[in-house]
Amino acid sequence: MSDVQTQPLLGGEHYSEPEPTSSGIGRTTSRWMVPLEAVSAALTLGIIGLLLAAVLSRYVFASAIVWIDEVVSISFIWLTMIGAALAMHRNEHLRLSLMVDKLPARWQPFVHAFALTVVAAFLLGLLPSAVEYAQEEWFIKSPALDLPNTYRVASIPFGLGLMLLILMGYAWRTVPVKALVSAVLLVGATAALCHVLAPSLPALGSWNMVIFLVGVVAVCLMAGVPIAFCFGLGALSYLAFTTHVPLLIVVGRMDEGMSSLILVSVPIFVLLGCVLDATGMGKAIVDFLASLIGHVKAGMSYVLLGSLFIVSGISGSKVSDMATVAPALFPEMKRRGNKPKEMVALLATGAAMADTVPPSIVLIVLGSVAGVSIAGLFQSGFVVAMVLLLSLLGLARWKARHEHVEGATRPPLKVIGRVLLVAAPALVLPFLIRSAVGGGVATATEVSTIAVLYALVIGQVMYGGIGLRKFYDMLVETAALSGAILLILGAASAMAWTITQSGVVQQLSVFMTSLPGGAAAFMAVTILVFLVLGCLLEGLPAVLLLAPIMFPIAKKLGINDIHYSMVIVCAMNVGLMMPPIGVGFYVACRIGDAKPDEVMGAIWPYLVALLVGVVVIAAVPAISTIAL
Repeated sequence: MSDVQTQPLLGGEHYSEPEPTSSGIGRTTSRWMVPLEAVSAALTLGIIGLLLAAVLSRYVFASAIVWIDEVVSISFIWLTMIGAALAMHRNEHLRLSLMVDKLPARWQPFVHAFALTVVAAFLLGLLPSAVEYAQEEWFIKSPALDLPNTYRVASIPFGLGLMLLILMGYAWRTVPVKALVSAVLLVGATAALCHVLAPSLPALGSWNMVIFLVGVVAVCLMAGVPIAFCFGLGALSYLAFTTHVPLLIVVGRMDEGMSSLILVSVPIFVLLGCVLDATGMGKAIVDFLASLIGHVKAGMSYVLLGSLFIVSGISGSKVSDMATVAPALFPEMKRRGNKPKEMVALLATGAAMADTVPPSIVLIVLGSVAGVSIAGLFQSGFVVAMVLLLSLLGLARWKARHEHVEGATRPPLKVIGRVLLVAAPALVLPFLIRSAVGGGVATATEVSTIAVLYALVIGQVMYGGIGLRKFYDMLVETAALSGAILLILGAASAMAWTITQSGVVQQLSVFMTSLPGGAAAFMAVTILVFLVLGCLLEGLPAVLLLAPIMFPIAKKLGINDIHYSMVIVCAMNVGLMMPPIGVGFYVACRIGDAKPDEVMGAIWPYLVALLVGVVVIAAVPAISTIAL
């Protein structure tokens, strides 16, 4: 199982794109992707360099460089679109393949061709509007550099066109002609039918939302279409066939969803996770905790949970956390008599527990989408994760009551001190991030750049460093993963706007605010909804889709936005690990080299412990707000 560098958020055996590059996109395509990889690496480095210059200028010389934000904004959207194209080339777009995998083998080529055709249809449908949008933006100038905004948004048609070329090359080389022709005819006939019926569709009212924003999206998800394109096609088809709204709106909403400067910290924290893994800083933390408490009963379980808690405070990614901790601890846990299924169950739920520990990519995105203070989310997330940690620690201790600890002794203080000396620079990093952002000293974006520089320097001096080729590969992986994440964000932003315009949000608001039990009933519904969506959509898409809809309702009911954020993120993470669908569950099984069928029975007590913690967090708002 690869780490965060090659995994889309929480990719796993049920989340993947069509076959990897080596399976058939072709040598020619691979060759002309090389310059794009170089550009993406240069853009990532450039953004980090500019942000560091801004931090130095502001805090050292007390003078702001006004044009840096504009250059970063231009570079960031280009990085996003080129990264999305790289993600398509490198097989890193997130999709649900659980249903496709269960189909008879004779049906799979057609369904695969259907998924590719749907993606191509979305790209073809949106590309003319993206070009028009870029042309329209020529008259809007940036305040500092006086540059036309077209220089920035031209990245959108460029990225869409590039993805279309990659997709067509892949389909031409790998998909059977019969399956491809059948899929094209089916998608074309469906689009033609919708076009013919378009004049009468508005009369269906809210049923159009069910048909396009629920039905089309659900069918595409089950067929294995990447999630970003499912959301985008749902919004595009609804607006194209049932309204007179110009499709430029879809491009505009995607632009707005992807290009917020708050989100610049996403690729930088992704890179930080790569550095953590490559330098071995995470393993140093694990070794220190093992030397400190590994000798007691349930000690290795404590070490595993504690390591996930601390390492999560550096990487911001569950996959990276699990891939760092499991190989270092599982051999000793097996020696002490722990069953592999129990170890993997604890690994999965521990990763879910630690996801609110700052820096959390989900919290950064949620803060951007819902307009919630990221500093407040970081402060609250640490406390909330402590509550969930305690619930898992209690269960782990009870389950370890028969554990064999004979021969396990605490190392001499001299050894512990030596291990601490090695781990200390890595241990400082999560607390630096939390205190700097939470204390208002710096923004999440500024802290992320400082943290990357710190990790690179410390990694070079104390942990063996990173070779230039490895660092280049990390920059490219960062671009691809960030592009996949941010494309989902843009598509979900377009779909959320479409849902809002359909009028259903107002109806939902009236229904939710009139539920018997008021805020408590709404909170219970929220937990249930995000448990289900966490299973089906993975965390980030669920947040992006529902946050703009649910937060205004929560505000009407007097629920604190930080408190509500913690509840939905925690519920979503529990759903993410719930078998038989939760993708995080399968990721943990693959990292721990355990059979899902065996782990499925063992994980439920841990999930119940997490759910108890979520209910406590929901019922006691002070837990989420005490650190503010």
